[in-house]
Amino acid sequence: MNDAGMSTGSTTAHRARGRRGRGDRGSSDALGLALIAPAALGLAIVILFLGRGVDSRATVQVAAESGAQAAAQERTRGAAVSAGTAAATAMLVDDNTCAAPHVVVDTTQFAPGGVVTVTVSCTVSSSGLELINPPAAESLTATAFATIDPFRAAEGGPR
Repeated sequence: MNDAGMSTGSTTAHRARGRRGRGDRGSSDALGLALIAPAALGLAIVILFLGRGVDSRATVQVAAESGAQAAAQERTRGAAVSAGTAAATAMLVDDNTCAAPHVVVDTTQFAPGGVVTVTVSCTVSSSGLELINPPAAESLTATAFATIDPFRAAEGGPR
């Protein structure tokens, strides 16, 4: 017996069981981590891929809207095409979001009270996502319309 009134044999056995239990638990934690880590990494990459698609759609839509608004502010067809193309292209600077952008400005209804149409298309890039073997690159297209102020002077309208 020790000073606390306990048998030293039972204390030693208790300590031995505690050590053995901790060692077993550690190996199961490592095994669990080895099994779960690849799944967690794969899930993170899939979420990244889906997020890139959503970001690309939003970027293409905003670029089309910006291009249409910029084109509607101009007074001539040529200036409207230049301004619409420049504004839409300026929004599409990230190759990961939108690769190979194409901007078309339609000024067939360019007159006071008319409409300018801008169509933006591009491809969602899959660079950096090779680990999950993503599907073929998705082509995105967005079209936006802007009305030209009916009370301003413009080419093709009253002065």
